[in-house]
Amino acid sequence: MSDLPTAKTRPASNWSAIWILPLIALMIGGWLAWQAYRDAGVEIEVRFESGEGIVANKTEVIYKGMPVGKVTRLVLDAKGENQGVIATIEMNKAAEPHLTKGTRFWLVKPSVSLAGISGLETLVSGNYIAVSPGEGERTKRFTALKVAPPLSDTEPGLHLTLKADRLGSLNRDSPVFYKQIQVGRVKSYRLSDDQSTVEIKVFIEPAYASLVRKHTRFWNASGVSIDASLSGVKVRSESLSSIVAGGIAFATPEHRQDSPPTDPSLPFRLYEDFDAAQAGIRVKLKLSDYEGLQAGRTPVMYKGIQVGSLKTLKMEDNLASASAELTLDPLTEDYLVEGTQFWVVKPSISLAGITGLEALVKGNYIAIRPGEKGARPEREFEARAKAPPLDLKAPGLHMVLFADTLGSLEIGSPVMYRQVKVGSVQSYQFARNSNRILIGVHIEKEYEKLVNGSSRFWNVSGITLTGGLSGIKIKSESLQTLMAGGIAFDTPRPNVALKRHIPRFRLHDSQEAANRAGTLVTIRVDRADGLKPGTAIRFRGLDVGSVESVDLTTDLQAVLLRARITEAADRIARVGTQFWVVKPAFGLVRTQNLDTLVGGQYLEVQPATKARGPQHDFIALAEAPQVAGPEVGLPLTLSAPRRGSIKPGVPVTYREVAVGKVTGFELGQNADRVLIHILIEPRYAALVRNGSRFWNSSGFGFDWGLFKGATVRTESVETLIDGGIAFATPDGEQMGNPARPQQTFALFDQAEEEWLKWAPKIQIAK
Repeated sequence: MSDLPTAKTRPASNWSAIWILPLIALMIGGWLAWQAYRDAGVEIEVRFESGEGIVANKTEVIYKGMPVGKVTRLVLDAKGENQGVIATIEMNKAAEPHLTKGTRFWLVKPSVSLAGISGLETLVSGNYIAVSPGEGERTKRFTALKVAPPLSDTEPGLHLTLKADRLGSLNRDSPVFYKQIQVGRVKSYRLSDDQSTVEIKVFIEPAYASLVRKHTRFWNASGVSIDASLSGVKVRSESLSSIVAGGIAFATPEHRQDSPPTDPSLPFRLYEDFDAAQAGIRVKLKLSDYEGLQAGRTPVMYKGIQVGSLKTLKMEDNLASASAELTLDPLTEDYLVEGTQFWVVKPSISLAGITGLEALVKGNYIAIRPGEKGARPEREFEARAKAPPLDLKAPGLHMVLFADTLGSLEIGSPVMYRQVKVGSVQSYQFARNSNRILIGVHIEKEYEKLVNGSSRFWNVSGITLTGGLSGIKIKSESLQTLMAGGIAFDTPRPNVALKRHIPRFRLHDSQEAANRAGTLVTIRVDRADGLKPGTAIRFRGLDVGSVESVDLTTDLQAVLLRARITEAADRIARVGTQFWVVKPAFGLVRTQNLDTLVGGQYLEVQPATKARGPQHDFIALAEAPQVAGPEVGLPLTLSAPRRGSIKPGVPVTYREVAVGKVTGFELGQNADRVLIHILIEPRYAALVRNGSRFWNSSGFGFDWGLFKGATVRTESVETLIDGGIAFATPDGEQMGNPARPQQTFALFDQAEEEWLKWAPKIQIAK
């Protein structure tokens, strides 16, 4: 038998191409699962009072006409105190960011009312749930609104607020008419916070928004108005829809056709009818003195012209006051604002004179002083107990005097110039920030030029009695000031300009105090802490003047000191003089000006060193000026990521010996670094080499270990408090060449242990 070749065998493979199919199926299944997870909706719960009209798996959630969710389950609310239903809704994934506490849901279904038909589209598509996104924290549990919310204030158009005494037949969606054309509708209504009026929110469509002006009048056009008299019967109705559903109409009076556009934030009054809107403006007035007033007869007067009348007068339950309703001419509408004043005028006799004499003939009446045009409108006022001070718009000079006491001055007390009456006291009150008295004074127009910046005022009330060995001297300005009090003044220098529109002067106790020698200056400071009238002004420990008044500047950004320089005034009141406030300073390193703890703060003055022109207005320095002198030494720049507690003046130390100081700092050109400028004293300039290392020695360092214990490091007590910079220079070749002026070094946050061991021998200058 012949030899046959031997067969070669190969090991069987465990892999087969058939396994590719399960892997592909697994990948497709995973992808489908991911798609299902990604597109899955968000389940929320919305509580409704009733499930009527809601069907699971049918009722949709609609936002701006597009479905964004669907009701999946509807169950009874067994936990709630009031029976209701819980609708589980699956919302689209894209709606998840808008499911917040401010989001609102409500059921839309057909509704028929006198105001019209709403939800008509649901007759075809069925009821649906509407949603309005809101803001706030995210949540998945909501309570549906009983009715649709009012129109949003962000809807294009004009949104207004009307105030009425009662609602009448108005309702949501009641029409708003202009010349019997519907131009808007009622959004909502509610009681005001004080429950005295009804606030009605109104929407005017964008095309008609320009019809509403500042002086437009709104009135209730609901139902039918019938006015019958011997001359006939007049019937008025805005439209058939307003008879059934109620409505509002508006128009702008003919004499107000040039009225500016309205401010939507300001409310309008809703008058009861057309006649009330055209006849006059109703104003409520609270009176504490109503003697002699009669409803229907008492006039409201402005500068002798009747501008209204007293319509009703009702006494309050406490019998101490009365509520009045005034009807004023529509022309006064712009002036019925915050600041408008009312008071009752009746005859009055006092030491200051006789007022209200005309009321003896025509009876008591109500006077009005309009407020500033453009201020916030008002319709409720409280009458003053007496006539207000003279109007600041009256011709003449109005000014303010400040004094420590009022004395016997009162409203109407005369202001005398050489014993001739040229003005009078118009008001007085306490200053807001001090116990001083502020006295309002009016100088008549023909005498206003008697007052200028050099005028001095003093109190001449009563009698001045002085006595001595030579006899007794009695002085009084006039019989009028003896009885009613008074003020006198003189003007020693001509042509001195007044510095304010309403000037302010100090009212001295006597003529002698007013004539005291000295030069008046004003000093502007940032704050008035510790400064008051009488605060001393000193030069090298000697008093050279004092502060007479402390007032805020007109822009309320600073404090203005009015001071009198009594010593060396010709040297101090000059260009170049410097003032600053001296106050105590405490610290572990240094303490200054402890004498101010006993004597109080004061102003220090440094007179001008050169003969310059006079100056009377100064700005105080924030701190005592530094002694100027040339800076000598090696200037260097340190670069650091942040400034820390480094500030100008802190020391630069070498082996805890101060060898320089910080002169300033600034941001780098790219604002990514802080450049700190230092100056090394000439004697120690050789210590700084190219290899020197600088670090921030402010505060202290604290190291702790389980075996080595705790280590606290600080450069010195001074750097611990005020901050500081230290540096070290290496030995040998690492030392490098001497540093060049303006050379820049890096500033490290802390020193390395190796740097602290460096001890090169460098010769310093003597």
